Amino acid sequence: MTGRIAGLDWAGIAASLDATGAATTGPVLSPQDCAGLVAGYDQPGLFRSHVVMARHGFGRGEYRYYAAPLPGLVGALRAALYPRLAPIANAWAETLGEAVRFPAEHAAFLDRCHAAGQSKPTPLQLRYGPGDYNCLHQDVYGEHVFPLQVVFLLSTGFSGGEFVLTEQRPRMQSRAEVVPLAQGEAVIFATRHRPVRGSRGAYRVTLRHGVSRVREGARHTLGIIFHDAA
Repeated sequence: MTGRIAGLDWAGIAASLDATGAATTGPVLSPQDCAGLVAGYDQPGLFRSHVVMARHGFGRGEYRYYAAPLPGLVGALRAALYPRLAPIANAWAETLGEAVRFPAEHAAFLDRCHAAGQSKPTPLQLRYGPGDYNCLHQDVYGEHVFPLQVVFLLSTGFSGGEFVLTEQRPRMQSRAEVVPLAQGEAVIFATRHRPVRGSRGAYRVTLRHGVSRVREGARHTLGIIFHDAA
């Protein structure tokens, strides 16, 4: 997995993230990888919690947060992606004049989260059926927030269910971006803010993400969030 992640076009990914707040990876997971993850959704022992979105006003559908220790593939993806994204996160923080800096290795960042009481794993798998959707939101679980996260599409044979990212710039209406994905491909995107350079310097814009209504079939995704939850 480390080799697959290392072989991605990271310069292109960084440029796309700087330009729009999102970037796609091309295929990373094999169909067999995807099928194995989807099959695991019905193994409750792999997860620490189960959320039915309609009960909380989050939309329709459901998701499960993985328990520690993370399954091998999920943990490997999290560990391999983070070092590639930390330099981008640090560049964004510097551009925005923020004091926070992110360590090179994920284990060190998790130590920071755990010391602040954020010790619950946040990688999750989401399942949608016909009529299901995910309202626009941000995945923020405590004081320490990594500014980028990743979603892998695991399934095929559904319609609708597009990944949607919205951006709100000061004194402007929101802009929406729809990101098409193939099975095994990921979208990397800003968790809540990204820098934009204007005529008077850089400023912060707010982003939210969600999923449009699934019309037919079942949609499964794997979410990789790098900060843990309180």
